Amino acid sequence: MSTKSTLKKVAIYTLGAFSGIALSLSVQSFAAEKDKKDNEVLPVQTIRTMAEVYGQIKANYYQDKPDAELFEGAMKGMVSDLDPHSEYMDKKGYAEMKESTSGEFGGLGMEIGQEDGFVKVVAPIEDTPAERAGVKSGDFIVKIDNTSTRGLTVSEAVKKMRGKPGTKITLTLSRKNADKPIVVNLTRAIIKVKSVRHHLLEKDYGYIRVSQFQERTVAALNEAAQALVKETKARSKASSSTCATTRAACSTAQSAYPQPSCNLT
Repeated sequence: MSTKSTLKKVAIYTLGAFSGIALSLSVQSFAAEKDKKDNEVLPVQTIRTMAEVYGQIKANYYQDKPDAELFEGAMKGMVSDLDPHSEYMDKKGYAEMKESTSGEFGGLGMEIGQEDGFVKVVAPIEDTPAERAGVKSGDFIVKIDNTSTRGLTVSEAVKKMRGKPGTKITLTLSRKNADKPIVVNLTRAIIKVKSVRHHLLEKDYGYIRVSQFQERTVAALNEAAQALVKETKARSKASSSTCATTRAACSTAQSAYPQPSCNLT
């Protein structure tokens, strides 16, 4: 009985060990398959479809488009479809973006975006040709010098509106609740954008506005916060001095001319 019991236990342990190994191999196999899918670099079927589209264009389009132009257009579309704020840039576009973030350039002075296929004014920059011409937040720029902006990217619109200071440009705007398009004539100027502005509203409460992100925006934001702290401290000192002076004057008035009461608010 002892030998049979021992053999039975060995058989159970062996079966358990094999079951454990099988389960472990199954889990590892599933994990490896999942990792393989997760780490798949390129979606083969999608690339095959893209290659078919490319082949159809090369074979049937009425113009012979250069390959570089076709693939650049595909990359632009892929990035711009992510959200309204993403855009693919080549070297030239990147250089122009760096120019705009430097804080000084020749143009009209407004922040723009894109909506419904048209260029939209986010906000005119203070004291610039755009603001002085009456361009408002929410305006749609439907034409630039009689050229429709429909389908233009933000970068393409920026290129058309920037230029040598002193040169003329005409914009056609569509404004909510306006009966007809608004035509404005502007003269380009050197735009010096102060990206951070601040104002002390009252003691211990300040207002900081970031109108555009530039190379020095973070440093300027810190400087604005420090300036507000200094301003509120100076205002507190001035307020305390005024209060002390007022109390002294009030006390003098009471001595000279007795009054029912003298309250400071």
